[in-house]
Amino acid sequence: MPQHIGIVACSAEGAALCYRTICVEGAQFFGPHNHPEISLHTHPLAEYMRCIDVGNWQGVGELMLSSAGKLASAGASFLICPDNTIHQAFSYVEWRSPLPWMHIAEVVASEAVERGFQRLGLTGTRYLVESEVYPEKLRAQGLESVRPNAAEREEIHRLIMEELVYGVFRPEAVAYFQRVITRFEEQGCDAVILGCTEIPLLMNDSNSPLPTLDSTRLLARVALRQAVTGRCRSAPR
Repeated sequence: MPQHIGIVACSAEGAALCYRTICVEGAQFFGPHNHPEISLHTHPLAEYMRCIDVGNWQGVGELMLSSAGKLASAGASFLICPDNTIHQAFSYVEWRSPLPWMHIAEVVASEAVERGFQRLGLTGTRYLVESEVYPEKLRAQGLESVRPNAAEREEIHRLIMEELVYGVFRPEAVAYFQRVITRFEEQGCDAVILGCTEIPLLMNDSNSPLPTLDSTRLLARVALRQAVTGRCRSAPR
């Protein structure tokens, strides 16, 4: 029997994309309309934001652990969190969790190594790009990273929090991301991390100046492989 996937969700659009990816791509392993059992739990995004806005990452961790407990009770075998920003609370969560977790930045770093990338541009919320969530995991794999400049961080953050999390995807937002990614290319980057789980609903390989590392779908695919095999492998393509 495949393992039961538990999704600790935060923002709706990214969590929905992760869930859909597992359901749709499960067919490659199980046949039409088939996939592993999935349970999802989320506290309101507002509860997370009350903690994030004041830098209370331990509080974020408590919300994640609350979801983890509910998912363990529902029978989940392991957990994923399709939200990059709240991985800043991972150190509070991992050792207290009733179930093992996959770390989204580790999944992305492993994919970057497999595809031969070396220097990665990072996009995401201001909270994420100013943190060590990605640089730490990338350095562990021998990879370099480039962050957006201060003005770019603020505008990308605004686009995420005022548009993408509400399911608003405008051509003007695509154009802005394209300009930022072009600057990454000029700084020697060979790929860009879509480090907010909503960004892949806006940007992809067809409209990005650089190859993309889609954190949402990569996490979903590795979770799917874990559920099938009982061990984590590189994401299927």
